[in-house]
Amino acid sequence: MSIQTGTVAPDFSLFDTDKNKVTLSEQKGKNVVVLFFPLAFTGVCTAELCNVRDNITLYNNTNAVVFGVSVDSLFSLGKFREEQKLNFQLLSDFNKDAAKAFDVLYDTFPAFEMQGVSKRAAFVIDAEGVVRYAEVCPTPGDLPNFEAIQQTLNSL
Repeated sequence: MSIQTGTVAPDFSLFDTDKNKVTLSEQKGKNVVVLFFPLAFTGVCTAELCNVRDNITLYNNTNAVVFGVSVDSLFSLGKFREEQKLNFQLLSDFNKDAAKAFDVLYDTFPAFEMQGVSKRAAFVIDAEGVVRYAEVCPTPGDLPNFEAIQQTLNSL
């Protein structure tokens, strides 16, 4: 069942590229943007995350922490983060627990018939842990609506 606005976000604990465990419920008091993306080192994913990198001040100004989440290993995500000079954490959902909890896992990814790849999706979670914005992109080639994400953050 897809995550709806107004519901409490499912909790998860994932490792970041610095090998620290990050737990969503421990972010209370901050707004959180969770960006699920299919695969590191791909064109659309790079464009998406570099857009966030280039506009990180907008997120910082709304007391928001951004997490990019992918099923890639934390090691490949670390290399991707380093190469793209990303200024926010990437979290490895290698076991696909978060993608399943947020209901954003492809049965079969459209490219190359891969199974277990997360859909591109964006969630804004307020300081109390409630989902205030939820978007699952129709295709992997679509980007989230960054303007709507910012409007949501500005309203919190």
